[in-house]
Amino acid sequence: MPDTDKYRIEIQPMPQFIPEQSDPENSRYIFAYTITIKNIGSVPTQLVSRHWIITDGNNEVQEVRGLGVVGKQPLLQPGESFRYTSGSSLTTPIGTMKGSYQMVAEDGTHFEAEIPEFVLASPRALH
Repeated sequence: MPDTDKYRIEIQPMPQFIPEQSDPENSRYIFAYTITIKNIGSVPTQLVSRHWIITDGNNEVQEVRGLGVVGKQPLLQPGESFRYTSGSSLTTPIGTMKGSYQMVAEDGTHFEAEIPEFVLASPRALH
């Protein structure tokens, strides 16, 4: 088991509904999300891949796996952050996203950084 104080990543998601790209009459809801990834451990660490679990309002689940984020595999020194914005499309006005980033520390240790679940919702969906 890796030393958890050495390998710590803080993840802060900020979702946003994009009304100008959405088409509710055709069940198309577009969301952007900005993720801040901060290395709060003591070892330089690289994000190598991602795994997302996206659930819509009908409990339909999509899983997305891929290398890096937005075409990058950032190497984060202790205390450094990396921020990116990406997007997701749902067929319902509300849903959730969660997942993990697969990380590799400079010393070769592999570990996962959990992405906390966050809600995707068009403004009228929560009333």
